[in-house]
Amino acid sequence: MTASVSPMKRLYLSLYNFTVLFGWLQVLFLVLKTLKEMGHQNVYSVAQKPLLFAQTAAILEILHGLVGIVRSPISATLPQISSRLFLVWGILWSFPETQTHFLVSSLLISWSITEIIRYSFFGLKEAFSFSPSWLLWLRYSTFLVLYPTGISSEVGLIYIALPFIKASEKYCIRMPNTWNSSFDYFYIAIVALAIYVPGSPHMYSYMLAQRKKALAKAKAA
Repeated sequence: MTASVSPMKRLYLSLYNFTVLFGWLQVLFLVLKTLKEMGHQNVYSVAQKPLLFAQTAAILEILHGLVGIVRSPISATLPQISSRLFLVWGILWSFPETQTHFLVSSLLISWSITEIIRYSFFGLKEAFSFSPSWLLWLRYSTFLVLYPTGISSEVGLIYIALPFIKASEKYCIRMPNTWNSSFDYFYIAIVALAIYVPGSPHMYSYMLAQRKKALAKAKAA
């Protein structure tokens, strides 16, 4: 993940990874606790604050790639983080009608487990230049199940939000106006759904290739 062994960069990335890891640990704990005690309808309201923090913090990963702090390709990082931010802020936060759906639970469980493993792996790599082999395996294997469940939940929640987006006209700009232009958030959501069709298989194939490379390298070492 790191493009440099600079002590300051390693310290910064270690702090970043462990800080966001703590956020996702909170999300998973609160989701599971809420499911057990209050039901799926309350999951979002309980986990909202750490979710917004942990996922919004991922914007820094785009900057990390742009300035060369990490080697992660922007072509893979940008669409994944953008789609998640759209879900977190553009759907769940913006349209409360979606917050009580059971897909919120499957979404947050899929995301949080994936991110807990990922940030643990990279946090240990940055802090100690070491990560256990079992964590490496989890890092490059759990997505086989969690990516499909996460993506299915994302698509489902956007679809569920469509009638509320259309009825509320939130974030829409209608003519006439000073800029002499219009904007319809409903169609943005439709476009977002359409992007998942080619985007999801492409990302899954990319992760499969990364898994093969990483596990082969670990086996050879």
